[in-house]
Amino acid sequence: MVSIEEIRQNDYNLNISRYVDTTEEQESVDIGAVIRELRELEAQRAELEAKMYGYLKELGYE
Repeated sequence: MVSIEEIRQNDYNLNISRYVDTTEEQESVDIGAVIRELRELEAQRAELEAKMYGYLKELGYE
C-alpha cells in the first residue's frame, strides 16, 4: 500500500512499476570455480579424444 502523498508525488500515476520493484536479483557467479570446472571438462575431453583416436587407429583409421 502507498499513501495518497506518494501518489500525489507521482503525479497521480498509478502505474504499478512506480510503486513495486519488479526487478529480479541476479545470481552471483564464482568465475574462479567456473574456470576450474571448464579446465576439468577440457582435460576429460582430451582424455576421451585420445582414447577414441586409439580405437580408430586399431580399426585402421589414421
